[in-house]
Amino acid sequence: MNVDSTGDGQPAPGSQWYDADAGPLVRPYAMTGGRTKPGPSNVRFDLIALVVVDDNPPGGAEESLLGPEHRALLTQCRAETQSVAELAADADLPIGVVRVLLGDLLEAGFVKVSRPVPPAQLPDERILREVIDGLRAL
Repeated sequence: MNVDSTGDGQPAPGSQWYDADAGPLVRPYAMTGGRTKPGPSNVRFDLIALVVVDDNPPGGAEESLLGPEHRALLTQCRAETQSVAELAADADLPIGVVRVLLGDLLEAGFVKVSRPVPPAQLPDERILREVIDGLRAL
């Protein structure tokens, strides 16, 4: 059992889901309902995909139906735009769990995800070098 630094036998703040000896008390599969794929559309979230709160999210009644992990991710997204990897790190959750939870939020209309530009669509390095050389020549 975790206790706070004062030794009064009460759990430390924020430690209700973690036991130092046993590890997390809520297993990842419990947070996702046993699912391993995000949503019915099986959307794939890249680690560097950016997640933002939708401009027209569903109402507060729908948000109250979300689980605590969903609401924690929404709170993080409201503070600032974050990548999937940053959300997982900040929430201290496995990336697979975060992908499933984000799939739920995306399907429900709470968030939008901007996918990274595929490498094939990035400008050619030769062109970038020519631009840099042109700017230096000014």
